[in-house]
Amino acid sequence: MDQLELMEGFQVDEEALEKGDAGSAFGCVARGGSKIYRYRTGEYRVYFTIEDEKIVIQRVLHANSLKDFLFRSGTGGTEDQKLAGSRKFWQLIEAGQKAPRK
Repeated sequence: MDQLELMEGFQVDEEALEKGDAGSAFGCVARGGSKIYRYRTGEYRVYFTIEDEKIVIQRVLHANSLKDFLFRSGTGGTEDQKLAGSRKFWQLIEAGQKAPRK
């Protein structure tokens, strides 16, 4: 049930991804040509990519643990800018991409 509640409002359209402003639930973290999109819902952040017109969820992180990580990293800027510059965030995403799929 938690998963259903988490994804209840998850409606991805190109306009929402392009907009990605502070009032939007969507954001984008970019580094070296790679883009990871972010969707905010309640206490969680859903990180996903778009591959062959399909949405692939890379990670679902509890917002409080992410905020804690960002606070400890001591970097300035928006949430997306902080993540884009974080080596640990990209290592987490890459580990998820390499994990075996069931």
